[in-house]
Amino acid sequence: MTPGIAITGLRKQFGPTVAVEQLDLVVQPGEFVGLIGHNGAGKSTLLKMLAGQLLPTAGTVQIAGVDMLTAPNQARANLGFVPEEAPLWDYLSAREFLEFVIGVRGKGDLAAALELTGLGSDADRLIREYSQGMRRKTALAAALVAEPSVIVLDEALNGLDPPSAARTKGLLKERCQQGACVLFSTHIVETVEAVADRVVMMARGRVVDDRRVADIPAGGLEQLFLGQIGPIGG
Repeated sequence: MTPGIAITGLRKQFGPTVAVEQLDLVVQPGEFVGLIGHNGAGKSTLLKMLAGQLLPTAGTVQIAGVDMLTAPNQARANLGFVPEEAPLWDYLSAREFLEFVIGVRGKGDLAAALELTGLGSDADRLIREYSQGMRRKTALAAALVAEPSVIVLDEALNGLDPPSAARTKGLLKERCQQGACVLFSTHIVETVEAVADRVVMMARGRVVDDRRVADIPAGGLEQLFLGQIGPIGG
């Protein structure tokens, strides 16, 4: 089975600062993986390298068996990505924006994407008029509209109202059951425990723990996490 995500020896250095160091990670089709870590642990840097937004200093990233460095367009064709601050075109409506994404991707179900947003008639208003939550719904719909086999989300549930968050988590779990894989970063450990089947913990640019959620010991994920990362502030 070809992994959805395969990372080997990944390293990213900004001047004297090493943000990600010798990181290895494999996410298989059907897995729903939560990524947690302290502020500055390297989570967003890792996800940006997964999406091809940052070039690694060393190491390799493969998306559905395709190398992101040597064949980025082919790799991205298999990827749906929502960064923490998702850029949108403010002078399009959500409907127009999703139609544009479908045109670029070459496929997609507009009606299903609009249903995911839950925007109703607001889907025809300009994005510049949207609240943070409405913008987040639009970004999620754009990432999922072409049904990618690999879904990477950086704090993507932030700003969603409870019904929208529940609808999105349900859809992500459904996509995993259909063979996609999900890697999502969050600071909310309760979300990981509720929806993920595996949790990866990062500290100081490295993976410090990787286990099934079902194997988390008594005391819960928060206590396990605090015990693993040590005395890190922020």
